[in-house]
Amino acid sequence: MPVSKDQLTTIIRAIIEETSLTPQQVANTVELLQEGATVPFIARYRKEHTGELDEVQIRAIEERFAYFCELGERKQTILKSIEEQGKLTPELRERIEATRQKTELEDLYLPYKPKRRTKATIARERGLEPLADLMAAQGATVGTPEDAALAYVDPDKGVPDAAAALEGAGHILAERLSDDADARAMVRRLTWEQGVFNSRVAADKKEQVTKFEMYYDYQEPLKAIPSHRMLAMRRGEKEEVLFLTVTAPLEQILAGLKSRLITNDSIFTPLLEGVAEDAYKRLIAPSIEVELRLEAKNLADEVAIRVFGGNLRNLLLAPPAGGKRVLGIDPGLRTGSKLAAVDGTGRFLEHVTIYPHTGAARVPQARQDLLRLVEAHAIEMIAIGNGTAGREMELFTKETLAEAGRYVPVVMVSEAGASVYSASDIAREEFPDLDLTVRGAISIARRLQDPLAELVKIDPKSIGVGQYQHDVNQAMLKKALDDVVESCVNYVGVDLNTASWALLSYVSGVGPALAKAIVGHRDRQGAFPSRKALLDVPRFGAKAFEQAAGFLRIRNGVHPLDNTAVHPERYSLVKVMAADQGVTLAQLAADPALVAGIDLRRYVSDSVGMPTLRDIMEELKKPGRDPRSLFQTASFRDDIREITDLQEGMILQGVVTNVTAFGAFVDIGVHQDGLVHVSHLASRYVKDPNDAVAVGQVVKVKVLSADAQRKRIALSIKEAEAGGGKPKSQRSPKPEAVTQEVKTKTGLDLSAMEKAGFRVKRK
Repeated sequence: MPVSKDQLTTIIRAIIEETSLTPQQVANTVELLQEGATVPFIARYRKEHTGELDEVQIRAIEERFAYFCELGERKQTILKSIEEQGKLTPELRERIEATRQKTELEDLYLPYKPKRRTKATIARERGLEPLADLMAAQGATVGTPEDAALAYVDPDKGVPDAAAALEGAGHILAERLSDDADARAMVRRLTWEQGVFNSRVAADKKEQVTKFEMYYDYQEPLKAIPSHRMLAMRRGEKEEVLFLTVTAPLEQILAGLKSRLITNDSIFTPLLEGVAEDAYKRLIAPSIEVELRLEAKNLADEVAIRVFGGNLRNLLLAPPAGGKRVLGIDPGLRTGSKLAAVDGTGRFLEHVTIYPHTGAARVPQARQDLLRLVEAHAIEMIAIGNGTAGREMELFTKETLAEAGRYVPVVMVSEAGASVYSASDIAREEFPDLDLTVRGAISIARRLQDPLAELVKIDPKSIGVGQYQHDVNQAMLKKALDDVVESCVNYVGVDLNTASWALLSYVSGVGPALAKAIVGHRDRQGAFPSRKALLDVPRFGAKAFEQAAGFLRIRNGVHPLDNTAVHPERYSLVKVMAADQGVTLAQLAADPALVAGIDLRRYVSDSVGMPTLRDIMEELKKPGRDPRSLFQTASFRDDIREITDLQEGMILQGVVTNVTAFGAFVDIGVHQDGLVHVSHLASRYVKDPNDAVAVGQVVKVKVLSADAQRKRIALSIKEAEAGGGKPKSQRSPKPEAVTQEVKTKTGLDLSAMEKAGFRVKRK
């Protein structure tokens, strides 16, 4: 929607008041967004314009700007509708134009919104509106309501007596009260602040044992329900196990409605009290309950999506093993294990299927095939999927290598989503002639080399680091996860000459169509010699180049800065710096020690400030650096392969696979993840588990209990390692521009705790 100058000013003022940012920060950011700049580009290369806002702040501005634009468009529609009805007063227009909430806007429009035929509509058709006006005026103090209603009795119109006339007039007044924006706001506020959310078991499920048992008779303040409990109860309702309701503070609400309706003591006072009760119970309460249940659900969605996004970010930013020649193994039992070798760039070399777990007769051939691939392709690392037969395959591989006198690191890799990738269009495009399981082995190998480059090919929802991911708003979830992927890809940077189109599509300003065009041009013309050569790609214009170039890397290219995050628009500036140091640009880029002598203050200008200059210096000090942490893996004990091998008190290494509101799940190599409850994440108090651990983090845990029958494992980081979990400095880095505190009250999911082996006493 085009935004006028006046509307833009109003929107910017509203965002400033909401965010407490400066007018210049908000106005400049909105201007950049309107010009088509992406959030990563603005955060990285326009720091002077935004006052060094980070990605979280820029995305917040982007979100609120979109919200207010939609609100403005809706306002225009509503104003036009009311004006066409001839009911638009200056006061109403002013109030509509001033509102900043969609809910309040719809409340203001409610009296003028076309309605289906209601009891009030029928009463008006029967000529009872004058009686309703008389009752609302509350001027009569002598006589009875029935006496006042006699004049409106008309059997031909369906009003046989005074009682029917008063009832119809009451319906009109009830609808008026229900349509009153201030009355609805009062009911909404009281219900949200004091309402109680109730969960009861469905009548036909009382004797059944389900995963929702803790909610069979449960209640909690509406505004305080933790995200995971709200989503769990809504899932129970969807599966017709639970019946959910909201209990509002009835007496306080009725008192408020009556005070709005009854302004004088008149003969109609008792009737008006009944009208207030009817308006609330029949008209207001049902709609407000629906609204607030949706509001509570939306808040729960936001928290769950933030948790999912945080987990996804840590997974995508997991340290890469780098350009090693890797043998990927997709383990299996009856169907065999698929082995696929890839070179240092992830290029597929060869595959074979072995059957080491289907009888002793096939073991020698399996060992021979495994060693042949390792030798033939000079394999430097072996990646094994952590699914079915993963630990068995790990042991077989290590034994085979040991017997042959070979040492090759063997790493367990999460195969979550690998099957989704194998059957995807991207996988079919890459390997049209290969079986799905072989594609999975290739993906496992590539995940070890570079988790980010491989995982972007998979729908984030299939990676398995979310909580109630199928219950939240799917559009919101997709937008949030796409933002996370975009942020991570641009934070790390992309090798222009090796990246898949799927990875390139997340680069600032590119998208799927341009990404495919880039890969197509690369396939036809060969590797890009420079960033500037991107302009030779069809439809890759100057704007796309501005947005994308700084995030693309070219190793050993013709320009020494093409392998850094220095934007091409600053190449000339760096050239001046080099000249001032008495060296060439190539010499400056090749020798970080020369950077120490540069006085940045000399290069501050109207267009370049210290933030950009500091970023340039950091790149020159570590050209081509990968901002992710150094690669490390967990060492699973060879004698611990099944849950039955676990004993209370064991100290083991593991990898965090998921972080939820109530704790973290850790893979310790026995196929069943164990739960570290939030109270066992660290020796200090932990409010948000994301503050203590991150997905992909290697941790040391103590086994508290292991129930093989129920497949429940309870673990403790606090008791395994003095001082709690691994320091933040050893966890996967989060780009400074995208850190965000998740502010939510953490509740306990008793069902999940029980599944993990905790004993829960229910009252």
